[in-house]
Amino acid sequence: MTDGRRFPRTLAGLSTGSYCSAVTTARQWPEPGPLSGISLALVGPGRVGSALTRWAQGRGARLEQVAGRTLSGRAAAQAGASGAVPVALPELSSARQTLLLIAVPDPELDGVVATLAARDQAPVVLHTSGSRDAAALASLRARGSAVGSLHPLRAFADPAAEPLPGGFYAVDGDPEAQALAFRLTAAWDGVAAVVPATARRLYHFGATLAAGGVVTLVSAAADLADRAGLPPEVARGYLALAQSALDQAARGETPRAALTGPVLRGERGLVLAQLAELRRLRPELAALATHLARETLLQAGAAAPLDAAQQALLEALAEAENMT
Repeated sequence: MTDGRRFPRTLAGLSTGSYCSAVTTARQWPEPGPLSGISLALVGPGRVGSALTRWAQGRGARLEQVAGRTLSGRAAAQAGASGAVPVALPELSSARQTLLLIAVPDPELDGVVATLAARDQAPVVLHTSGSRDAAALASLRARGSAVGSLHPLRAFADPAAEPLPGGFYAVDGDPEAQALAFRLTAAWDGVAAVVPATARRLYHFGATLAAGGVVTLVSAAADLADRAGLPPEVARGYLALAQSALDQAARGETPRAALTGPVLRGERGLVLAQLAELRRLRPELAALATHLARETLLQAGAAAPLDAAQQALLEALAEAENMT
């Protein structure tokens, strides 16, 4: 399997050449940009599709067609901002473009692909789903397109966001599709690697834990502060604490090097007292907190043997789980 470090070097010899969001005009890159010569058609002018095509335009690519649910709204706005042509999805033929980028929600992907397969499409077709692999585009492969996936591992809350230097992109698919995906990633100063079909579900679930899971936990902590009658500054303090912990995790060789807190120290009496208070205030959250505490110790144990205090707490948490 090709990996994300070797693959970009194979591109050195190549010639350079979600449905909901506001549209931002592309920042122009000094000509010739690293994506000069690439022409694009976009299906799905939402947050992800709008951002990726804007980044590509800013580095020399041309956006020529945009298709959405209708010819009005976001498709028209994206096309107008980019000098592209809005097209109804059933009428889209991207055979004259270099790349067809499909950036639609996962539940809509199969239906969109079935509609697109009625016409010839671009030589390369990429979708942006993290949980689906290139096989989702099999009907377009059957019509002669090289197909693959390009999933940016980041949140797109800000429609004006720029690429993150070193940001990760999951790739798979036919060799020609992978080559173009890696070229796009390199132009965005990103890092790409192949994530095969067999690992896609766990890869995507990991992304959910790393982003949505972290935000959910911070939100739950803020809710506890509110229920305890604490001032709003405490919730903002929790957010700053989470940010500092993630910064430390990013600086370590592995995230577990940044583990800290009373669970890691094996403070059995304090942790069990906190869990008892949590069962009183928010019993539905107590099971999650117990699981998280156990996982903290299991992660620590993967790096070094647990000491006696940590082991005793781990056993107590196992007993607590059996009672929930």
